[in-house]
Amino acid sequence: MATVDELVEGTDEPLVVRDLGAVRVIVLNRPTKKNAMSVAIRSGLGAEFEKADADESVRVVIVTGAGGSFSAGFDLKELADPELRDAVPTNPGASARALRKPLIAAVAGPCMTGALELALSADFIIAADTAVFADTHAKVGIFPRWGMSALLPRAVGIRRAKQMTLSGIFVDPATALNWGLVNEVHPADALFDRVLEIAEAIVAGNEASQNAQLAVLVEGDGISVADALAAEDVAAAAWVAAGRGGPAKG
Repeated sequence: MATVDELVEGTDEPLVVRDLGAVRVIVLNRPTKKNAMSVAIRSGLGAEFEKADADESVRVVIVTGAGGSFSAGFDLKELADPELRDAVPTNPGASARALRKPLIAAVAGPCMTGALELALSADFIIAADTAVFADTHAKVGIFPRWGMSALLPRAVGIRRAKQMTLSGIFVDPATALNWGLVNEVHPADALFDRVLEIAEAIVAGNEASQNAQLAVLVEGDGISVADALAAEDVAAAAWVAAGRGGPAKG
């Protein structure tokens, strides 16, 4: 299988997109800056998520970073420059959450602040044993705008979210796994292969059933059990009405 660094070999584009069969891989590619999220990356992510959503040949999307880092977060040099900071209104988290196909965040190295919001906006996170997670908004004196206050508590619980947000502490992979922030942890050199393995297992499944179930899972997140069950009933009725009452036919 290809490695992330092989996917970006020969290009210095800040955002690199490659298709591996039905799996689209989006790579943040500023390794000398720990893939800090520049205007080009932030605006590019939104555009690429929209393209992947519209492309019928794409079944699964992976977002990851080159050079052994996911991303150190918002480019603070740009943040200090009002012209660059305000040049293009962006919200990669919202774009990721709007994607109607499975999105996996493959995280090695730092995953901080805005990058953590991006990873939390994926359907799930698979991490390397080199990963480190932090919400440093308060530490650097900025306010989250891509979903941190809503997503982090849902991932780790309100008390742990408060601890991360107020202190800016770095959370190691073992703790992230224990807290439910990530689904799995693997050696860094095995991370991408494992994420591709998961993506290919998804591709092997029935797309219509997966998308319908993913939609109802998302709808049911954060609402009462009774409302979530009602949402499932509505989705099940729509499934049967579409002629899919038996085994999924795609």
